[in-house]
Amino acid sequence: MEKTVIYGVGEQSFEVMRERGCLYVDKTRFIEKITVSGGQYYFLGRPRRFGKSLFLSTLKCFFQGRRELFKGLYADTMDWDWRPRPVLYIDLNIEKYQRDTDLKEVVESMLRGWEKEYDVIPLSNNISIRFREIIEAAYKKTGERVVILVDEYDKPLVSNLHNNRMFEYYRDELASLYSNFKSSAEYIRMVFLTGVSRFAHLSVFSGLNNIRDISFSDQFNDICGISEEELIQNFKEGIHELAEKYGKSDSDIRTELKSRYDGYRFSANGKDIYNPYSIVNVMEEKEFRNYWMHSGQATLLMQQLKRFNVDLEEIMHAKCSLNALVGLDLDNPRPLALLYQTGYLTIKDHNPRRDIYTLGIPNREVEEGFLSYLLPFYANVNKGDSMLFVYHLIDELDCGDAEGFMNDLRGMFASVSYEMQMEKEQNLHNALLILMKLLSLEVRTEYRTSNGRIDLFISTDRYLYIIEIKLDKSAQEAIEQINSKDYALPFMTDGKTIIKIGVNFSTKSRTISDWIVEQ
Repeated sequence: MEKTVIYGVGEQSFEVMRERGCLYVDKTRFIEKITVSGGQYYFLGRPRRFGKSLFLSTLKCFFQGRRELFKGLYADTMDWDWRPRPVLYIDLNIEKYQRDTDLKEVVESMLRGWEKEYDVIPLSNNISIRFREIIEAAYKKTGERVVILVDEYDKPLVSNLHNNRMFEYYRDELASLYSNFKSSAEYIRMVFLTGVSRFAHLSVFSGLNNIRDISFSDQFNDICGISEEELIQNFKEGIHELAEKYGKSDSDIRTELKSRYDGYRFSANGKDIYNPYSIVNVMEEKEFRNYWMHSGQATLLMQQLKRFNVDLEEIMHAKCSLNALVGLDLDNPRPLALLYQTGYLTIKDHNPRRDIYTLGIPNREVEEGFLSYLLPFYANVNKGDSMLFVYHLIDELDCGDAEGFMNDLRGMFASVSYEMQMEKEQNLHNALLILMKLLSLEVRTEYRTSNGRIDLFISTDRYLYIIEIKLDKSAQEAIEQINSKDYALPFMTDGKTIIKIGVNFSTKSRTISDWIVEQ
């Protein structure tokens, strides 16, 4: 089939997308919400690759008065004068910020371009002073107040959460640069910042008492990402092409897309949102893959999970207040806030009476990708082969090979890095939880019966596994608990073969020491 849609995968320039004729999901109605409100300072926090840069690029072209690019879009119908305004676009996403000079080089390059454009002869080498001079000069030369757009304003800080010296250095540098937003307010029409989080202890937020954080606003919930209506309206052709390839109906493909890539929610009453990066990639490649997960690593999160000895099961179904999600203390980043702000958790429910949010993993892509990334940190599994190992375990469980399954489970814990401290029961629980979720079978941890709680319960087409795990005791004690508490009784009528496994985990050897299997 001849390709008729250009998806513009990875393209973040509104101008390029429109000039190339790429498919553009119209988000320009949000520009009207922003301009009509009359606010001066805005902040939007969203996970990586969620369309923040594209929206800022759209704002840039809008305030530059480039109406020809908006033909056929909502913005073209707005009551707007389309006069060009001076726009200062600060893109901090272009560097890794591992050296002292990285930020200065990025900002220096932008300053020189603006100084040339607005006829500024710098009177100082100080970056903050030069930036202030440019803002004033742009206003005086054009007669229009300046629009300042900052893409990933927090990138230098996020890149140095575990380097105290560099972190403090970049915090001071950014504080000096951003202080101009307040001191030059009379020359500024609007400041719009995007990033991962509204970080605490940074002057851009502590110094501006009237900044509007739209990250959790119902009316801006889908400012980035793709809603159900937008998917159906804009991706009909791509959905149909996927249906033809996989021999399914369009409806079946939409169900698959929803399961894999939908499920994000950024406000109390907002609708679910699809991951835009994954959607355009699956439409382009005609393959169901974990595109967003493979586009970046969760290294920062892994460091925090190890640091705080986190209970993964608890945090993946956490309930919290909005305050627990809104900001992030860079000196002591909370795992829950990091998981939400980076897109590994999202809002699943909101109790308006108590104003409590329930969080959860957004979709299958994130669950499978994130957990398979985490597994090698908790188990002796090669990073690139996590799912191959999991598929092997599934085959063993499917055919009732309990001994083979337990041998592989013992090998999984052998030689785990001492950093993970497997002698801690929490880390053992996390490792088993990750593995069980990846099995894609009916798996429950701490399954409740009338007589107690089964540590692990696994159900396949033909077999039911009841597994009890003891720490520094004996497999015999574990199997006796299964029998004495009649854990198998509720499943006797299921028509499946019941396999009981008593296990002992030795904190000394840091792996499974022995087990007993009864069928």
